[in-house]
Amino acid sequence: MLILFPVPIGADDISVSLPPYNFELLCGCRTFIVEEIRTARRFLKHAGYPHDINDVIFHVLNEHTSEQEIVHYLDVAEMGENIGLLSEAGLPCIADPGALVTRLAQSKRIEVVPLVGPSSLMLALMASGLNGQHFEFHGYLPVDRSQRASAIRALESSALKTGKTQIFIEAPYRNNQMLQSLVETCHPNTMICVACDLTLPTQTIRTLSSAQWQRQREAMNLHKRNTVFLIGR
Repeated sequence: MLILFPVPIGADDISVSLPPYNFELLCGCRTFIVEEIRTARRFLKHAGYPHDINDVIFHVLNEHTSEQEIVHYLDVAEMGENIGLLSEAGLPCIADPGALVTRLAQSKRIEVVPLVGPSSLMLALMASGLNGQHFEFHGYLPVDRSQRASAIRALESSALKTGKTQIFIEAPYRNNQMLQSLVETCHPNTMICVACDLTLPTQTIRTLSSAQWQRQREAMNLHKRNTVFLIGR
């Protein structure tokens, strides 16, 4: 089996995001496919993984990994062993490069087992008060200020015309600039949700109109805080 293990997105208490069933399956894996070996080792240690981590086999899968490189990643799964796929944080394959190896597993008829766990995108949507029936995720918006403003206008137009909540993220050190761009670009009545530090004690999720954010933006410092942005009506 290829088991898709969600990884905590910031919780200090790992039990918040690692159900006992997930931990039981985690302990049965000796091979993992990961974005970054260092953080994967840290997660296993924090989770209480009972085996010697130096004996664990890690295969790297990130945005630079080609399809040719992963050809043999699932060899042991074809021989009956379980392999774990770990995201850096949150759900594997959602805003995450894991889909490449999951598609390979499907083509080889290896059973793929998705497990329950945290997703910053879904947690933010759940708490936003915006449309959870129809929504779209766009990843990162352009860094260039004018291009970013154009992208925001396009997302806002889609949200207002279709009712679909528009979800996107930003590099943590550019969060304040993103909120400023949203306030400067969106119509006063457009609703903007800012969800940061999800699952942490410092978690803040706030949905306000663009006009309200104009008055309150400076009171909320998002610098280097993992944040999800949502636009809706």
